[in-house]
Amino acid sequence: MPTPAMITMSPSGKLNVPDAPIIPFIEGDGTGPDIWKASVRVFDAAVEKAYGGKRKISWKEVYAGEKSFNKFRATLGDTEAWLPQETVESFRSHLVGIKGPLTTPVGGGIRSLNVALRQLLDLYVCLRPVRWFQGVPSPVKKPGDVDMVIFRENTEDIYAGIDFAAGSPEAKLILDTLAEKLPKEFKKVRFGTAEAGTRWGTQIGQGDLYKGVEVGVGIKPVSRAGSERLIWAAIQYALREKRKSVTLVHKGNIMKFTEGAFKDWGYGLAKSQYLRENVVTERESWILGNKEANADLSAEANAKMIDPGYDMMTPDQKGKIVKEVEGVLSSIWATHGGGKWKSKLMIKDSIADITLQQVLTRPKDFDVIATLNLNGDYLSDALAAQVGGIGIAPGANINYISGHAIFEATHGTAPKYANLDQVNPGSVILSGEMMLRYMGWTEAADLIIKGMDGAIAAKTVTYDFHRMMEGATKVSCSGFGEAVVKHM
Repeated sequence: MPTPAMITMSPSGKLNVPDAPIIPFIEGDGTGPDIWKASVRVFDAAVEKAYGGKRKISWKEVYAGEKSFNKFRATLGDTEAWLPQETVESFRSHLVGIKGPLTTPVGGGIRSLNVALRQLLDLYVCLRPVRWFQGVPSPVKKPGDVDMVIFRENTEDIYAGIDFAAGSPEAKLILDTLAEKLPKEFKKVRFGTAEAGTRWGTQIGQGDLYKGVEVGVGIKPVSRAGSERLIWAAIQYALREKRKSVTLVHKGNIMKFTEGAFKDWGYGLAKSQYLRENVVTERESWILGNKEANADLSAEANAKMIDPGYDMMTPDQKGKIVKEVEGVLSSIWATHGGGKWKSKLMIKDSIADITLQQVLTRPKDFDVIATLNLNGDYLSDALAAQVGGIGIAPGANINYISGHAIFEATHGTAPKYANLDQVNPGSVILSGEMMLRYMGWTEAADLIIKGMDGAIAAKTVTYDFHRMMEGATKVSCSGFGEAVVKHM
């Protein structure tokens, strides 16, 4: 038997995984224990079959959530008991871990244990691959067209948690500062004064309804460093996995200096010397393609083709577009022209709201997606619904520089079904598959995918799929785990 040891990170940035890595795990609350028992059976069976006893995971239980609160409340107090420092340090020192769903504390203390772990370990990438398993019930006609990987920024945007309650001293301070220092912007706060509330109340016959200022205030920080490290990770993943495109999803048409900056920084990074030879932007591909189709095409004619509104532009605006065309042709024609751009990774962008429509109507247009936190939250769950729901949607939170990674269930605790051995363990099973692949144990990861494919194709499923599949056999949570092992 191999000797248990910790995973380490080499100075060159390579993960060193021993034959018996110590992996901390959090069982989870609610249905967590049922799901973990089924999942760990699958993980151990895949590793055993893939490596014949030469490799084995040494599991180390650590605590968070309701189970932790009940176990450590007397010694750690009402706040730290939800997420003991020892648990954080275990994930920090062991680099790689996995967790089930956790109960969010009600009232004071930590707002979300999941968010706390991500921020304490600076796990800046929320990685959500979305694919369909043959036979899984779906509300769309062609769920097999969905094959996307979402890189969702994990530390900025709304996840920064800079959010103040209406009427609080903090909210008042920000509003007062806006009114004093940035009066033009303060006017955009529709009900930032008591008078504004009173006017509206009077219009609806309730003049005394809004006597004071009640405006909740949130701050949405988006930085160049935070954006670029997320987008860099997405592009490197796409290149490594030979994906066809990375789409920067944003709401930059409205939030120009946060969401719009995310897009601009992404394009700037893609065009930098570090990535230039491997990527092409969608707009560059239009310019190159136009020139390839007509070698005599002038820069102005090319500009008209890439920008339909060209004829309505001012002379200065037209000049910028022509200069852009000339710049692309002079700088990358030698490396990207003559059709060579077709073998490069495509970098493009899409407005968030139209993206939510197009992942439904033309999912094949999307491959790897890089986006800020809130957009990624919406997209991840919307896409999961197309391929069977969050019950089988895996997830990971990763810092690709330090090597830290926590793989996790993407669903809630579902306490109604706790200890009934009924729920679908697919989310944690597939998160474990991601973990094994991250560790470089691809043979074991491939066996889990084979087992999932086989179990679902045989219509051996838990109740959530059984009720939507004709001729299916309903099995328990643990029974589904055994079915996955059987089909490896």
